[in-house]
Amino acid sequence: MKIPLMELRDVVQRVEARLTELGLSAAAASTRAGLSKDAIRNMQRAAKDGGRQGVSTHTLSALAPVLDTNVAWLLGEADDRDPDLDQDVRHVRVTGFVQAGHYAETWEWQGEDVYSVPVPNDPAYRKFVLHAAETRGPSMDRRYPEKTVVVFTDLIETGAALELGKRYIVERERADGMREATVKTLWRDESGKIWLLPESNDPRFQEPIPIDGGEDDTVRVVGRVVYAVSKE
Repeated sequence: MKIPLMELRDVVQRVEARLTELGLSAAAASTRAGLSKDAIRNMQRAAKDGGRQGVSTHTLSALAPVLDTNVAWLLGEADDRDPDLDQDVRHVRVTGFVQAGHYAETWEWQGEDVYSVPVPNDPAYRKFVLHAAETRGPSMDRRYPEKTVVVFTDLIETGAALELGKRYIVERERADGMREATVKTLWRDESGKIWLLPESNDPRFQEPIPIDGGEDDTVRVVGRVVYAVSKE
């Protein structure tokens, strides 16, 4: 659904008011909502350009929790700014893929390949950016069928400690700069050593990875998986 231009001008005024009250920049709010950093700036431009259509309500659904309000208030359809009035849904952009054994310069997508998935709008994650990637290959097929979308937080942003038994997005970089991104489970063996463990039915992907990497590659634990979304 697109918001008509006349209404969009009012919507933008409400968005700008919330940015001011919360002390947020347009780019920061857009990024926290899982949108392009220019999402709000694009709304502002559209509101000034009579030749353009409005903005989608999908964008407002993503922005509302970050702005501590609800879509109805942003649209001018409600006087109550209570964020709990919205359905408890958040849209997260799927911006890449994870696949063991696939090394490339980047595992992130550009342009038309990017799409969004809905997840519960858990209050525990509202102040954090959520990221998402699509699984490929059999390296975690005991847990995630191929094309499952794994939604994850950024460990640097959350500052959360690693937890045994949880699943993480792991990036491995070779000496030549090529990278792979995979999903692994944090596991401790009988001797107390910590590993990143595949959950795969494929013998090629059943070898655990030492969390500190090896001589030929660098291992980074990028984020913790908090949701998994499967396509029907």
